[in-house]
Amino acid sequence: MRGDACRVGWSRDRARRVIGVLVSGEGSNLQALIDEGLPIAAVASNRSDAPALVRAGAAGIPSAVFPLDQHASREERDEAMADWLAGLGVQWVVLAGYMHLLRPSFLERFPERVINVHPALLPQFPGTHAIEDALAAGVRETGATVHYVDEGVDSGSVIAQERVAVQEDDTVDTLRTRIQVVEHRLLPKVVRELCAR
Repeated sequence: MRGDACRVGWSRDRARRVIGVLVSGEGSNLQALIDEGLPIAAVASNRSDAPALVRAGAAGIPSAVFPLDQHASREERDEAMADWLAGLGVQWVVLAGYMHLLRPSFLERFPERVINVHPALLPQFPGTHAIEDALAAGVRETGATVHYVDEGVDSGSVIAQERVAVQEDDTVDTLRTRIQVVEHRLLPKVVRELCAR
């Protein structure tokens, strides 16, 4: 792959789009990737009502939904999703608020090319309640982590982290807002560096 692949905006040459993004919710991290002009080939979701799909459509990015209830198993669903992404030339997969564990067969299709952004300083506070867990633990700082995805829950190797101070009067919402600001800066930076290798 040419080293400048990730400097090509998504609105340009479709053949050079190399990133697939998996989403389940609002898609604010997807929007951060779009706003940075990263070469996104496709957006996939497990939920047909995910607002992130609207963001993909507004940016002219192909999207598809892979609900579990339309497949015989998670394995079959993930294989179908991997087939679709690979068919669009995806080389890197970014989990941006995707709320399902990926099966080994999916990860094998994109070896060491699946990454996730998580709202904590891993290995602290893995899982879906990272912000609540940080507040409950009374820590003075948390943050955002971009890491490789493996078969575990937020257990892959850390690529980059950025710290966020926890304020005495923080709520889940106020802390989440500050962490998202960091995520929206950190994730595009890491993605650009990785896919330009």
